[in-house]
Amino acid sequence: MVHAYVLVKTSAGKSEGLLATIRSIELISDAHIVAGNYDVIAEVEAEAVHDVLETVSSELQSLDGILDTKSYVAMD
Repeated sequence: MVHAYVLVKTSAGKSEGLLATIRSIELISDAHIVAGNYDVIAEVEAEAVHDVLETVSSELQSLDGILDTKSYVAMD
């Protein structure tokens, strides 16, 4: 099992509206609005690293209001 965290930057004022949509993506197990350079942190649980990539590039980044993402795969 691959566990990853994705930092998400959204357009101004879009974080709250996107949160439920982000949480509804199949491989995203949880997501929270955070303070800092990014607006949302999402937790991804997948069978393979490719599944994380597919979720981020095809589903998350395609949402209107998503400006940037950074993905971090847990190593432990």
